[in-house]
Amino acid sequence: MYDKLWLIPFFPLIGSIINGLLGKRFIKSEKAIGAIGTGAVFLSFLVTCRYFFQLLGDTEKVHQQVVASWMSVGKLQVDWGFLFDPLSALMLMVVCGVGSLIHLYSIGYMHGEEGFYRYFSYLNLFIFSMIMLVLGNNALVMFIGWEGVGLCSYLLIGYYFEKQSAGDAAKKAFVMNRVGDFGFLLGLFTIFWTLGSHGIWTVNFVDFSEHGHLLGVGSTVVTVATLCFFLGATGKSAQLPLYTWLPDAMEGPTPVSALIHAATMVTAGVYMIGRMNVLFAMSPTTMGVVAAVGAATAIFAASIGFAQNDIKRVLAYSTVSQLGFMFVAMGVGAFTAGIFHLMTHAFFKACLFLGSGSVIHAMHHALHHAHLDDDPQDMRNMGGLRKHMPVTWATFGISCLAIAGLPFFAGFFSKDEILWWAFASTRGSLVVWGIAAFAAGMTAFYMFRCLYMTFYGKQKTDPKAKDHVHESPWVITLPLVVLAGLATVGGFVGVPHAIDVVHIGNKLDAFLAPVFHHTQELYQIEAHGAASTEIMLMVFSVVVALIGIGIATTMYLKNPELPAKFTSTFSRLHRVVFNKWYVDEIYDAMFVNTTKQFGNFCWKFFDVKIVDGIVNGVGKVVNVLSAGLRHTQTGLFQNYALAMVLGTVVMVAIYILN
Repeated sequence: MYDKLWLIPFFPLIGSIINGLLGKRFIKSEKAIGAIGTGAVFLSFLVTCRYFFQLLGDTEKVHQQVVASWMSVGKLQVDWGFLFDPLSALMLMVVCGVGSLIHLYSIGYMHGEEGFYRYFSYLNLFIFSMIMLVLGNNALVMFIGWEGVGLCSYLLIGYYFEKQSAGDAAKKAFVMNRVGDFGFLLGLFTIFWTLGSHGIWTVNFVDFSEHGHLLGVGSTVVTVATLCFFLGATGKSAQLPLYTWLPDAMEGPTPVSALIHAATMVTAGVYMIGRMNVLFAMSPTTMGVVAAVGAATAIFAASIGFAQNDIKRVLAYSTVSQLGFMFVAMGVGAFTAGIFHLMTHAFFKACLFLGSGSVIHAMHHALHHAHLDDDPQDMRNMGGLRKHMPVTWATFGISCLAIAGLPFFAGFFSKDEILWWAFASTRGSLVVWGIAAFAAGMTAFYMFRCLYMTFYGKQKTDPKAKDHVHESPWVITLPLVVLAGLATVGGFVGVPHAIDVVHIGNKLDAFLAPVFHHTQELYQIEAHGAASTEIMLMVFSVVVALIGIGIATTMYLKNPELPAKFTSTFSRLHRVVFNKWYVDEIYDAMFVNTTKQFGNFCWKFFDVKIVDGIVNGVGKVVNVLSAGLRHTQTGLFQNYALAMVLGTVVMVAIYILN
């Protein structure tokens, strides 16, 4: 019935191989390369749609397919298998659906790039790796995909490898993710060994759910293991303290930013916790840590977004902040709400990133024609672009309304579901709710600051370039329109019961129930409270968002001189926030520079003094010995004859004396 699941990862893999091996020498045509790359992901999306709708009408919601036996080591038997259930089905719809739109967009955005074939090969490989991460039925198959997206992020962030900053950003992402991966493996080893002591030698997710109770609710083992898994999630999903690689990932092409930040890699940590929800639910301590780190990340990253002028960096810190909301949901037991926000975030954040790319594309074109070297990503060089780019402006504005959480856009439903659970859940906290609610208001402020600085007010583009700013081609604007539509209506699949006056029902909650509800019932995780309380909290969050929007409107639309006055009055605070709280500098001082110094010490002490010393010492000894011995090799016959006579005399003398 689900015997063709292997086709979902197969198409992107084949697309990557074809473009990677044949694109440069044999295909060459950008249209053909783009069609192969985009078509491969779209075919995966079509197969996913078929099985997704088939699953909707299926009474059995969990399906496993073993493709091949992978490894057998001692008592460990691992199959290369797939798990198709409501959670993986929804994730595949997001990954393949949004991914195919980003591929289509890339055809126009990357036009003229020398490495066009290489870009699409990497992009297809990225989608393949994410599909394997989502579809794997055990932790080792997931880890293969987990490492695959890490590799592809390195390749794509460093796509412009001739730039020093791009190479550094790629290495930073790769190294920081390896720190998280170490935690993932430690958690997996702990679970495997502990379950093995009970005779359950497995890394299968279904087995984790069925036998996880053997670890002991609240036990040290389950707490340590889940904290290790969470360390992996903080690296992959850019949470404190391993978040600094994500803003630097802006060095890659803008569609890469949309793919990494919206639908794929950074959501992997959230998905992993959702997949292992039984293990996390068994440890209230770990869930408390997850919620606390998520809330801290949400407000910390939002504060940095206040002062950034690079349009992509604003969106990057926004991504870090929104991921914090998802972890808050996971930490308070609102697993469905976390996945819901993951989905809606994919819609509006992909639209925002692609919208920023459309702006950058237009600015770069205009500045190039005017022979100017101004930064096409600096919002201080923009302003008034809505007249020249109406489609980009409209879709960007819709996505800003969605991320701000205004009724009844997609972000409103998912964000308020998280806030409600943070407030009313048995695993919730008023402190976490308060921080998250405040961060939501901050989000509304900096996103509308971004909108106003880019599209409103006086056009600050150099006069030479103004006439060259125009709307992007349809291959760029079409994905924007589709994503903006999803950001508008996508939230109606999860209408809360408290405001469901037309009885739509929370379709998403019902769909994901087979994955999460048993865990919530078993460990008594639920949100208590009257419908009136939930509505009051919704109203409060909307008011907070409107206050944020109102402040942004006052400062950047009505009185555009206010930001300069504010920054001059609070220059020290602005400098600290503008420099991202100096976290990168602190990390450099504590870890990077000390590691370099330790490496230099090891090189000078061990390599130069010990290794080179031994080698050079042997050479010197040989040289000294050879200096004396070389006099015995004169090449003169009479010298050799004399030596033979003297030797004979010595031997005879020794014989006589004895």
